[in-house]
Amino acid sequence: MTNAQWVDEAAGPVVRPYAMVRGRTRNEGYFFDLVAFVVATVDTLQYEVEMQPEHRAILALCRSPRPVGEVAARMNLPVGVVRVLLGDLFNARAIRVRQPADPAARPSVRMIREVLEGLRAL
Repeated sequence: MTNAQWVDEAAGPVVRPYAMVRGRTRNEGYFFDLVAFVVATVDTLQYEVEMQPEHRAILALCRSPRPVGEVAARMNLPVGVVRVLLGDLFNARAIRVRQPADPAARPSVRMIREVLEGLRAL
């Protein structure tokens, strides 16, 4: 490969996404749904995970709760890479995750329509 293939004039050196996560395609023990909310519990990690700039960026981004899909979009990284990075942070207890509500626990469309009709009748 030539040097031109690894350098972008505007962005600088290009790092392949799988290199950021050392070739891992899954995190250990936790699946992050795209609509699950992630919030940082610490500002920086004191130990444990080899902190990469992407870990720090996720912690800074997630000072307020954000969905996994938004984290990936704002970091301009593939969702798979972000899930692995989030897994590192989750295992280090640096983030909390709130999964979306179970669809079975939501009210049915029929129930919502009945409530709406009742409100209109008032």
